[in-house]
Amino acid sequence: MNRLAGKNKGFSLGSTVQSHTKGIWMWCVPHPKKSNHTLVLLDTEGLGDVEKGDNQNDSWIFALAILLSSTFVYNSMGTINQQAMDQLHYVTELTDRIRANSSPDASEVEDSAAFVSFFPDFVWTLRDFSLDLEADGQSISADEYLENSLKLKQGTSQKDKNFNLPRLCIRKFFPKKKCFIFDRPTHRKKLGQLETLHDDELDSEFVQQAAAFCSYIFNNSKTKTLSGGIEVNGPRLESLVLTYVDAISCGDLPCMENAVLALAQIENSAAVKKAIAHYDQQMGQKLQLPTDTLQELLDLHRASEKGAIEVFMKNSFKDVDNLFQKELAAELEKKRDDFCKQNMKASSDRCSALLEDIFIPLEESIKQGIYSKPGGYRLFIQKMQELKNKYLQEPRKGVQAEEILQAYLKSKESISDAILQTDQTLTEKEKEIEVQRVKAESAEAAAKMLEEIQAKNQQLMEQKEKSYQEHVKQLTEKMESERIQSMAEQQRILDLKLQEQAQLLKEGFKNESRQLHNEIQNLKKNMERPRKLCTIS
Repeated sequence: MNRLAGKNKGFSLGSTVQSHTKGIWMWCVPHPKKSNHTLVLLDTEGLGDVEKGDNQNDSWIFALAILLSSTFVYNSMGTINQQAMDQLHYVTELTDRIRANSSPDASEVEDSAAFVSFFPDFVWTLRDFSLDLEADGQSISADEYLENSLKLKQGTSQKDKNFNLPRLCIRKFFPKKKCFIFDRPTHRKKLGQLETLHDDELDSEFVQQAAAFCSYIFNNSKTKTLSGGIEVNGPRLESLVLTYVDAISCGDLPCMENAVLALAQIENSAAVKKAIAHYDQQMGQKLQLPTDTLQELLDLHRASEKGAIEVFMKNSFKDVDNLFQKELAAELEKKRDDFCKQNMKASSDRCSALLEDIFIPLEESIKQGIYSKPGGYRLFIQKMQELKNKYLQEPRKGVQAEEILQAYLKSKESISDAILQTDQTLTEKEKEIEVQRVKAESAEAAAKMLEEIQAKNQQLMEQKEKSYQEHVKQLTEKMESERIQSMAEQQRILDLKLQEQAQLLKEGFKNESRQLHNEIQNLKKNMERPRKLCTIS
């Protein structure tokens, strides 16, 4: 373990008869072969320590090591004999210590496929190994030695069952297995000095064997992955440890499904915040209020929303019933509505300021009575039209430009009518015609404003539908990606199960092969199940 960390000293080597490591010790170092990866080394206390007198403790440590690791290294002394197998009895208790699902069906105890999906690869290291690797007069590899040691014994007696049980469990739960042998690193009297010895002071065979072991771990140990292809990082590892240990402390069994769901709650909540932060950043950078049209604002919203959903999809998983995505959708809709209100206010404020500035000369002239004379009405109308055109030519007035203008003009109707009525150059008929013209203009402007309101409402409805479709589109793509990943994982497990079934048949174990056949059929049924339809409501 220390060599995996690139050090001679770190984890206590325990060269005396007294156990050194207590519980599980962790050492994190940058991965020597994979960039942006951390090599997490977990060193557990020795199993079966006579000083403890509590096998429950060993069983839980064994279960935790299985749950937390992507490669499980079982370290024992000497050869693989029945005593070594008996000491590995914890593997037969795994289904009594770990649950794959929160509500397992009756067949789960016997079906190892659910566990294989998140169990680590198995490496058996044999230290101080002194025998020649031979079988029937032929040289064999360490892996072949392990496979031979895991062969089952024909027979139905209790002794035969006891012999076969740990071997069956290892074969079922750990389809991918590897074995390494290590010579004694140095003379017995120097074992207490291992942390200070250089490689040239160690047995050359041991140095080569240790290098081969490290190379295998560096190049073949996978990123720790949970059910559903969820890769574990630092915060996730912390959450898993807390969830598992809390479950054990409360007298419950650590459950992979519950651990993943607890993790999902934390990360999906954070994913919503990240998505909203992305949306706020994009809108903050690109939006300049007021926008000329509502569509301009909605287009910016849609682009920012699309990016926000992408951020959420990238950072979320196991969003049961799409609750967090619905929360995001509601937040984004509220943000859009808030921006629409801000846009209207910004437009209203700018238009009101423009009108006040542009129409000051007219207001002054009215106060001075310039239009309260014969012919004044025509002058007043001309000035109004001139200033109105000036207002209409001003840029970036925004979505309230027409509404604010019409409100201003309406506020001047009484003044306009007073000037009209006092203008002695106009006949009564001409005055009546002018009143009707003003009414018609006002009605036309009101109709135009109503059309604009209806058009804006239509745009908002269309945007709402586009938002929904964007959520569905990205969710569908994610579900399809997850389905392909899940199918690949299930196919990998199926292939391993089929290999194991063929091996059992070859060895003549029909009952065990039949049991495995049932697991294979269940796995195939799961793979053939129709996928869920994507809905967000």
